Amino acid sequence: MPNPFEAVWNLLKTSIDNTNEPKTPLHVMEVGDFWKYVTMVEEFIRYEEIGLNTTTDDEVREMLTDVIRICESQVKTVSEFMRQEGIPLPDVTSAKPKSESKEIPLGVKLTDDEIANGITFKLVNCMQVCTLGQVNSIRNDVGMMWLKFYSEWVTFGTTLKTLMRKRGWLKVPPYYYPPGSPTQ
Repeated sequence: MPNPFEAVWNLLKTSIDNTNEPKTPLHVMEVGDFWKYVTMVEEFIRYEEIGLNTTTDDEVREMLTDVIRICESQVKTVSEFMRQEGIPLPDVTSAKPKSESKEIPLGVKLTDDEIANGITFKLVNCMQVCTLGQVNSIRNDVGMMWLKFYSEWVTFGTTLKTLMRKRGWLKVPPYYYPPGSPTQ
């Protein structure tokens, strides 16, 4: 089944590529958004590596592998763009070494529920920064990059929500019934 985001993406990219927009320097908000995003996504990867070192669940491992692939691809894209634009890259935390889940003490080890909800929290933060980057962008190429990243997070988020709902890990706030409404 074709990805609906990909079709919309191709349509937008084609129309924007045909605008012949002059390339202007990035402004400070665009630079700050990229710098912050690379730092945040690199830290997200460290959390995912911790999750891989912690879990023994095949579905959680697959989810973590998928999200690491997305993060690494986005970091590579933004880092190359930053280098081309002359923006210095931030210092980031080094990769976590691989370890055996069975060797991690229970008081330190993350549960699969904690891993999935941590990924969800980080996913929401990435989506918010992508949205802010899109709003702050003046250049179309910058705006399109943020839109692409956002659509990747939306696609990943739907599969993550399915896994969390299946396992009972989805945190749902209490339902709200306005005063005077039927309680059924």
